[in-house]
Amino acid sequence: MAHSIRVGVGGWSFDAWDETFYPPGVSKAKQLQYMSRRMTAVEVNATYYSSFKPDTFSKWRDETPDSFVFSLKAHRFSTVRKTREDMQKSTGMFLDQGITQLKHKLGPINWQFPETRKFDPEYFATFLSVLPKEKDGLRLRHALEVRGEGFDTPAFSDLLTKHGATVVYAEDDDFPKLHHTGGDFAVARLMQSKEGVASGYSKKEIGRFAGLAKDWAGKKDVFVFFISGAKKCNPAAAMALQDALGIVPKFDPAAIAPPKKASQVKPAAPKKAAAKAAPKAPAKKAHAKKK
Repeated sequence: MAHSIRVGVGGWSFDAWDETFYPPGVSKAKQLQYMSRRMTAVEVNATYYSSFKPDTFSKWRDETPDSFVFSLKAHRFSTVRKTREDMQKSTGMFLDQGITQLKHKLGPINWQFPETRKFDPEYFATFLSVLPKEKDGLRLRHALEVRGEGFDTPAFSDLLTKHGATVVYAEDDDFPKLHHTGGDFAVARLMQSKEGVASGYSKKEIGRFAGLAKDWAGKKDVFVFFISGAKKCNPAAAMALQDALGIVPKFDPAAIAPPKKASQVKPAAPKKAAAKAAPKAPAKKAHAKKK
């Protein structure tokens, strides 16, 4: 039985998308609600730069459909620590900010390392060992995005398997294209969309991505995100891939429609009872009431 495939982009607020993706009338406050009903996942890049309160994660959870998933980028300072103690402190600060308020909508956590970090078996064994497998009763899925040298080796793959983690498949000519066959989930970040094509990629390329996702989904859950490149085209690329995979979510515009305002028409005042002694007025020709 094939596993789930979810597709999305990085973030939901980008000025160019006001013209290329969001319909007129969708306010900034409604953009997550709209996107979560057109795609099946989103990668939150804001968590790479800042911390958030538990209420924020709760709000995101409540604004999105039940099957929608958030992939979070871990804070940038959490992947530059050198000692085990510092790694525990830094990763703990990220994990303790309230991310489990997303509940079942919490997807993979992307731990992105700088290009200067080369593969060092001892360093990555230590880093992976401080990442908890669960928190508040939720399974945590850890994906390492590496951009340096030396990672295309069985030693790295074995470490990932041992700790139940995976590596991010990065579709970019500047980074290594790695896929961890031993993991039970896969994360792909596709970063080469180009202007000149409405969907950012040719139909052939979208088909290639669909083939990769289907192949991986034979053994694991799959998360695909269109990131960077011609960013304004990425929502179209995500929807084109969903269409190729046959996983287009049902969209109900009423789900994000503003509440209807109460009628401003005041009810007619009740007629007062006629005085007993008052004589009847002569009948007048009735006029048709406007409806």
